[in-house]
Amino acid sequence: MKNGADRRIAEASSLAELESDRALLGRTSTAERVADILRDRIATGFFPPGTRLSEDSVKGALGVSRNTLREAFRLLTHERLLVHELNRGVFVRVVTVDDLNDIYRVRALVECGAVRGLGRPPYPLEAVESAVLAGERAAQARAWQDLSTANIRFHQGVVALAGSPRADELMRGVLAELRLVFHVMDDPRRFHAPYLVRNRHILEVLQSGDALEAERLLGSYLEDSRLQLADAYAQRVSES
Repeated sequence: MKNGADRRIAEASSLAELESDRALLGRTSTAERVADILRDRIATGFFPPGTRLSEDSVKGALGVSRNTLREAFRLLTHERLLVHELNRGVFVRVVTVDDLNDIYRVRALVECGAVRGLGRPPYPLEAVESAVLAGERAAQARAWQDLSTANIRFHQGVVALAGSPRADELMRGVLAELRLVFHVMDDPRRFHAPYLVRNRHILEVLQSGDALEAERLLGSYLEDSRLQLADAYAQRVSES
């Protein structure tokens, strides 16, 4: 755990970095665009779970109004990335083990459903293949956070095969929430590297046109991942 001085230094550094995002807002600053910035920062671990987001500090760093920021906070609270605690403020949410199991339940419905709904091959697998290659390069470079990102992209690519903007949006929120779990864990290599081979296998099966087998492999993959991560996360949370 960080002491008070360390937390203040980390907060000052985070706010300085956040100021660099101000240019992304442009002349038409909106709550949605502020929410996009904060969502990305949360997803990459810039604001770890349990972090209090100071309204004054964040609006000052981004140069937005209090009302705009509050609306962005409301949007992210609705997405279950933030939580408002009465008389304490807004915090990056700490996911529970029950939440984690539910996240995987939704993932199985969406991801396996996307593969189940595929028509006749060949399938547009460019995004899936790109994610697999990025993951393999990251593993070779021992860039474990990049490996985590590539794995997320793999699953987004699978869902994108459905050609549904609503499914894509749902998956983006689910995976952003899942990132909150990984930011609590100490060893991203442990939770991502073993699935590189399975990502490659699913890709090759899809390339062969066997969607039924790909769905079976994906369902087994997600259940194995859920069991491994839920056990480790429960232990980690109990130690906090």
